[in-house]
Amino acid sequence: MATAAYPPGGTFFDTLKRSFTNVPVDASKNSAISTTEFLEASESLVTLFDVLGSVAFNPVKSDMTGNVKKIRDRQLAAPADSSTLQDLVKNELKEKKHTATEGLLWLTRGLDFTAQALRQNIDNSTEELSNSFRASYSNTLKPHHSFIIKPIFSAAMGATPYRKDFYAKLGEDQTKVQAELVPWLESLEKVVGVTKDFMASKEAKW
Repeated sequence: MATAAYPPGGTFFDTLKRSFTNVPVDASKNSAISTTEFLEASESLVTLFDVLGSVAFNPVKSDMTGNVKKIRDRQLAAPADSSTLQDLVKNELKEKKHTATEGLLWLTRGLDFTAQALRQNIDNSTEELSNSFRASYSNTLKPHHSFIIKPIFSAAMGATPYRKDFYAKLGEDQTKVQAELVPWLESLEKVVGVTKDFMASKEAKW
């Protein structure tokens, strides 16, 4: 039996080490995103797949966790050059390396996948999660996956819980859940928008 993913009287968002609402994005420096906070928020987001509750999501989790590690390894190796994601990428590419840069590209796709699925589900109040996740997968990760990987991820999309069960796992008070989910998702969407634009720019090409 699945246990609740939240403390008594609270919500799932109380369990996060860091929320995307607390990831600094410096508008005065071309929307520079602070590396440490971004990685902590990404790791916290991965725990959402535990709430989804199926082992089918393990490949999604391990993929995102592995990409977080690639970025963090680079940050630890060159901390002075890695305070923001943009600096980390530009400085890594100067060294003719792209392990962390590629990690950020894939992590961005994973975050985008999560954001689009939740956005579609919130905006369509009767849609089941499996439909929202399938649509998001087609828009985000699927075009970049090989024919070997696609069935593994497709299985995960079909293994999502019923809508009502998922939201119940996020918190007992659904008004409170929505009040915390929406700003978290909006912040995630903002960060994903910045990283997608940056990763599509010439500065992030290898």
